[in-house]
Amino acid sequence: MNKELIINSTSSEVEIALLEDKLLVELNKEKSNNEFAVGDIYLGKIKKIMPGLNAAFVDVGYGKDAFLHYLDLGPQINSLLTYVKIGLSGTNIPLSIADFKLEEDIQKSGRINSVLKPNQQIIIQVAKEPISTKGPRVTSELSFAGRYVVMIPFSDKISVSQKIKSPEERNRLKRLIASIKPKNCGVIIRTVAENKLVADLDADLRSLYKKWEIITQKIPTAKAPQKIIGEMDRTSAILRDMLNADFNNVIVNDIAVFEEIKSYILKIAPEKLGIVKLHSGKAHIFEQYGVDKQIKGSFGKTVTIKSGTYLIIEHTEALHVIDINSGHRVNSEQNQEANVLEVNLEAATEVARQLRLRDMGGIIVVDFIDMNQGANRRKLYEKLKTEMTRDRAKHSILPPSKFGLVQITRQRVRPEMNVQILEKCPSCEGTGEIRPSVLLTDDIENNISYLIREQNEKYLSLFVHPYIYAFLTKGFFSVKWDWRYRYKRWIHLKPQSSYHFLEYHFFNKNADEIKM
Repeated sequence: MNKELIINSTSSEVEIALLEDKLLVELNKEKSNNEFAVGDIYLGKIKKIMPGLNAAFVDVGYGKDAFLHYLDLGPQINSLLTYVKIGLSGTNIPLSIADFKLEEDIQKSGRINSVLKPNQQIIIQVAKEPISTKGPRVTSELSFAGRYVVMIPFSDKISVSQKIKSPEERNRLKRLIASIKPKNCGVIIRTVAENKLVADLDADLRSLYKKWEIITQKIPTAKAPQKIIGEMDRTSAILRDMLNADFNNVIVNDIAVFEEIKSYILKIAPEKLGIVKLHSGKAHIFEQYGVDKQIKGSFGKTVTIKSGTYLIIEHTEALHVIDINSGHRVNSEQNQEANVLEVNLEAATEVARQLRLRDMGGIIVVDFIDMNQGANRRKLYEKLKTEMTRDRAKHSILPPSKFGLVQITRQRVRPEMNVQILEKCPSCEGTGEIRPSVLLTDDIENNISYLIREQNEKYLSLFVHPYIYAFLTKGFFSVKWDWRYRYKRWIHLKPQSSYHFLEYHFFNKNADEIKM
């Protein structure tokens, strides 16, 4: 399977599209000023203790207080609290975790008011980003994920990914990690560590330990609520977790992001450095690699598969319903049961893709077309499980019920990806009334005159619908050339197929939109 990462970087956000055999399977958007991302570590202050919920609300600087449940404290919370208290006092700093005496583990069935108190300062890590009206969900069991291992401070346990099956390899990795891991730090060995040399594991573990040292250095001067250290950006996190021999392209349109990715891959997999490429074409990067078209066809209420089968997807805050419809697809050479099985198996592949693409979390109920034979229901269940193996989010799938419903629970750590694909009417812009289209060029020219002569803009890019672009550039002495002679500078015209017919926008040299 060939995997490609297409990265569209703008001044306000980075869009990351993951393609598997040219098919869009994941779409991530990361704001440039993204706060409270999964993995970020904060010094917070306990605002409220809620004994009835066995939880606490923590002030981390967000509009809504973060939620910290007792089960998310981690067994070594007392060690963390003592360590933070010593750090904030300014004595014995920097205190090495190797010299620190661990406290006793807390009980799994304990109460939160026996551990935490209001106004107490605590270091926490974002486990779920703010979703809807809820603040972030946090944990005080800190973890630092690397390419090969995950380091957990205040623990001594070493565990190995269940996907590494060989007993000899599991024992080898445990012995290696035991010989190099810092004292009082637990380690989880990831699947990609299989058959790796001790030098690779040691380098990864050292880089994670440096993150912990940065935290210890910042604690004495920190004042809650304050961000202590951020997780790496989404692009690097995807590469860290997924980069393997299947990856054959990472294409980016921004030189700064291009250099950052090259630098990161040079550290984790220097042999793959050649896959990083800078997009230099005139077309928008998502248009050139077919991402825009796939986005348009993959989001919205109705998603159609090539065969004619289609899915209807409805959302609530925590529940998603997917209905499978066969459309007009009929194979006269097969009986009804065989036709239904074929439709359901094809739909299962698309359902698994939609869950990843939209990052749908919580409870998902899929209404497949009813099948009478138990053997066929088992085939559908196995097919769905197989398709979901590529999904990195934790999930659980129940067999089809007697009503043909399949229930899925999927880890939810970020807001669901929602892309508006419906376009405004090219004539009325949704108002039901049309402005005379003959005035469009006059409006554009008035804005150009204002921006150049009154706002003294030195560089202008004008994005328009491809039809308007063709009109403005047609002929030897086109409207574009007329503007060139009139204003003594080029207006850089660019077609944008995602715009509706009369839509246009101006951008400056930094690719920032000029609001009119």
